[in-house]
Amino acid sequence: MARTATRQKKTKFQSDQDELKLRAAWLYFIEGLTQEQVAQHLGISRIKALRLLAATREDGTVQISINAQAEPLLKLQRALERHFGLFEAIVAPAQDQSEASIAAVVGHATGRYISERVSDGLTIGVGWGATLAACMNSLSWREVENMTVVSLLGGLTHAAAHNPSAVAWRLAEFYKTELFQITAPIFVPHEELASALWELDDLRQLRKRAGEVDMALLSVSDISKQASIFRRGILSWEEGESLRVAGGVGDVLGRFVDAEGTVIDHPVNRRAMSINPADIRKVPKVIISSGGVRKIHAIRAGIAATNAKVLITDEAAAQAMLELPPLG
Repeated sequence: MARTATRQKKTKFQSDQDELKLRAAWLYFIEGLTQEQVAQHLGISRIKALRLLAATREDGTVQISINAQAEPLLKLQRALERHFGLFEAIVAPAQDQSEASIAAVVGHATGRYISERVSDGLTIGVGWGATLAACMNSLSWREVENMTVVSLLGGLTHAAAHNPSAVAWRLAEFYKTELFQITAPIFVPHEELASALWELDDLRQLRKRAGEVDMALLSVSDISKQASIFRRGILSWEEGESLRVAGGVGDVLGRFVDAEGTVIDHPVNRRAMSINPADIRKVPKVIISSGGVRKIHAIRAGIAATNAKVLITDEAAAQAMLELPPLG
């Protein structure tokens, strides 16, 4: 009797290992990095890098995967890394440029990335946005001890969906960790009130804690009527127009920045109950997860503002960003 061959579905671990092998093979065989450099670039031990490279020769990855559909995507990722001085760029193919589609695919890639990097004792600061909300749906469970989540911005007193502080809460709830939050609206009515609130001992301590996290997960948005912060009425479009006139191109943690990532001098920024992007610059690993061609100037500004070294975005945005001026 003839046997019918069946192809077993790969587990998530196997898929992740295949992706890691592909990246290792590209760096070593195509770009000519040393084995030590490959290990450093992927954040793994040299022994694991050696095993991955050996596996690529044994299972045909070098001959099949790198010379197939994955090659353009890997080239695009490496081009982004060089263009913006990134440690790592992850580019997800999106079917279209609708906000829902981009948030889903970039959020999924972000969920996978974060799931692989949560660990015992990790302190992670978290921003907000539709992409990060979608990211929470793609997390994989692992048991971690003494992990802490810090929300990097305040919330809303009335929120039907996408409360800015909800992403941090969901991450903490998923991994059963300790959570620190800014217990204030993301924007208060007066600059004086914001200054007074930051003088409270709890918020002063939280601001200090936020600058000392091991990892920060952020998203960015542009200044347009499609942006959630204006579409949901958190800020008025009149304020949005005023921010654009003042040189703003997007917001990072509710703080509006210019094209080079500098927080602009504007009343809205002085009313913000959120961590200043400049306070994130010394965090060892800053990840920006955001996509969409209309956001490319905001993404570039976000990288400059926070000194982010990891970018997770979609293919169309990645290609468009290569047309922007590079960052040192």
